[in-house]
Amino acid sequence: EGTAVRSPLNHHLLPPAGAVGACTVSVTQPHYLEVDYSTHKAVTIECHFSATGCPSKHPTSLWFRYGTHQPENLCLHGCTNEADKFTVRESLAKNQVSLTVNRVTSNDSAIYICGIAFPSAQEPRAKQTGEGTTLVVREIKPLSKELQGFLTAVLSLLSIYIIGVCVVFIVLSKSKFNTLRNKETKEDSQKKKSARRIFQEIAQELYHKRYVERSQQPEKDNTYENRRALSNYERP
Repeated sequence: EGTAVRSPLNHHLLPPAGAVGACTVSVTQPHYLEVDYSTHKAVTIECHFSATGCPSKHPTSLWFRYGTHQPENLCLHGCTNEADKFTVRESLAKNQVSLTVNRVTSNDSAIYICGIAFPSAQEPRAKQTGEGTTLVVREIKPLSKELQGFLTAVLSLLSIYIIGVCVVFIVLSKSKFNTLRNKETKEDSQKKKSARRIFQEIAQELYHKRYVERSQQPEKDNTYENRRALSNYERP
């Protein structure tokens, strides 16, 4: 009596120490990569992730590969040595991880999937994978010397043909331009000559009319006046 009774459920009402909100992880990686194994000895697949509401402890990165036969778990024990087939690099503080495939061959063509997990978080989205990177490894054979020589000869002939066509077009254009110019010059000179001839003919005609009018003008007839004067003189 007088002693307080502590409920055994009271400690369940308080959240556990260090609890955070719902942990959600998002993972992104390139969709497609293609390499030539004759020139590239290794290829690196980058993986970026983001996490919200997750524990402060760094997550774990996982890599999977889906080939032609069956899925494979890659680098379960680290893969930090470049002498291995695969090399994993982690920069978890920058939210980046990468997988390098060393000594690539055509057999390395597959879908590579990056996974990020917070083991201490219980939420389903605390463990996520990317959509996968399709890696295609092939040998891109260069053109043979015979084919290269043939293509070079064809391009040279085509270039010569184009240059010849351009030269002919320029020559014909200049010739046509000069012909039109000479024709216009002749027409202008003919027009000037015809105009000058017309003015000369008009001037000659005016001069001829004036000369004819002057030459055909009758002299004054003084016979009548002389007779009249004589008659007046003979009168008494």
